[in-house]
Amino acid sequence: MDPVIVLVMLAAFAVLAFDYTNGFHDAANAVATVIASRAMTPAQAVLVVGVFEFLGPLLGGTAVANTIGGFVDLGDLPVTLSLGVVLAALIGAIAWNLLTWWRGIPSSSSHALVGALVGAAVTASSNGHVVWGFAALLQGRLEGVAKVLLALLLSPLLGFGVGFLLHKFLMLAFRAARPSVNRHLRRAQFVTAAGLAFSHGANDAQKSMGVLTLLLLLGGFLPRFEVPLWVMLACATAMTVGTLSGGWRIVRTLGFAVYKVRPLHAFDSQLTSAVVILSASLAGAPVSTSHVVASSIMGIGCSERPRRVRWGKAGEIALTWVVTLPASAAAGALMLLVLRPLVE
Repeated sequence: MDPVIVLVMLAAFAVLAFDYTNGFHDAANAVATVIASRAMTPAQAVLVVGVFEFLGPLLGGTAVANTIGGFVDLGDLPVTLSLGVVLAALIGAIAWNLLTWWRGIPSSSSHALVGALVGAAVTASSNGHVVWGFAALLQGRLEGVAKVLLALLLSPLLGFGVGFLLHKFLMLAFRAARPSVNRHLRRAQFVTAAGLAFSHGANDAQKSMGVLTLLLLLGGFLPRFEVPLWVMLACATAMTVGTLSGGWRIVRTLGFAVYKVRPLHAFDSQLTSAVVILSASLAGAPVSTSHVVASSIMGIGCSERPRRVRWGKAGEIALTWVVTLPASAAAGALMLLVLRPLVE
């Protein structure tokens, strides 16, 4: 069989495997607060989240996919080597997802994928194969790695700030409310949790859609970078199946270990995260759902009782955020060194 076809098939399988690990790794982001606040049972939460995770990538457009597919330029490499770069990056990102899931740490699948792609691309030849975008940023244009990094940096800050302000406002609005308001807040979470799941699917599944479309373009199966419908369906399905598998280790971290979550906290976190992530998706900015959800919980806790926020656990999460990019870049580079004799 043609080695190009073999590599495309292997890498396509790796894309869907990454999408699956992304789903069960990040499922916790959508269900943690709704379970912690007892608005839904785990079964109800996973069912609602699964449905809207599937709809997100189908209805959310392809702006994020275009960004992910455009920050590495592998067109001038030999076809087999360029496919090997993508395959190595995917294996490195999957390894990091599994490691952080096993440790119960809500790290960023987005960081892992971006870091691994950059590490593998630089190892393949030179950094000329990475569209860094820093010169364009100085000229007021957002593109390449600079756009990705800016989105990943600003999104948790927005999550913290919006969560802080929203919770302050609603605490003021509900200051004279009776305890029975919690029942209405739990019901409202069916809407906000669905919105968060939709926004997560719209943003995260598009990353895999972008990589799979890039593979098809490099392999000569597409004339230009345009996401086919079957790619959307395949990535949406893989992420939904992963979501239904659940990521209960991370649920405990986000739902209980950062701040004690009650119905109002959960509602505010879900609404904040859904708005921030969906806005980023429409702008074509790949963001980390893990970062946005965790930072929104920190912002909400800080607006109410800063001393009750478990800053030690928050610091552990922040450290993982910092480590993920270089660690996944090293993983992608290492995997390419292993695969290189087979793809040259």
